[in-house]
Amino acid sequence: MRYEMKPEYFTGIAEIDKEHARLFELAQETDDLLEDDLLQDKTEQLVYLVSELINYTRIHFSHEEDYLRSIHYSDFAAHSAQHRSFEDSLLKFDLDSAEGDYGRQNEIAKGLLEFLVKWLVSHILKVDMRYVQK
Repeated sequence: MRYEMKPEYFTGIAEIDKEHARLFELAQETDDLLEDDLLQDKTEQLVYLVSELINYTRIHFSHEEDYLRSIHYSDFAAHSAQHRSFEDSLLKFDLDSAEGDYGRQNEIAKGLLEFLVKWLVSHILKVDMRYVQK
């Protein structure tokens, strides 16, 4: 499966769309890692992916929240709370428990991918599109 921006995910706000596209790229990188049967120990790549997601979403959420402030978005507090919840969820992926356990590493990669894609698609379509309609 390919993870990428689809036409229905575009908000029409160039910076936000570009950042959403990068998040889909990270989902694709996670899927590629999961499908890589030649690489047994995926710890290093999982640490990179989770770290990159944490760092990149903080940047993206900051940009998006700046935009929401600039348009005086009425549902800012709830929107921002969803961002914090996403960040908290990323911090719960227990990479230490997978060191040397290749099956567990694949479970974590699969869980990360499912969480990321489900949240990203749902958040864009159900939450982000609300401020686009203003």
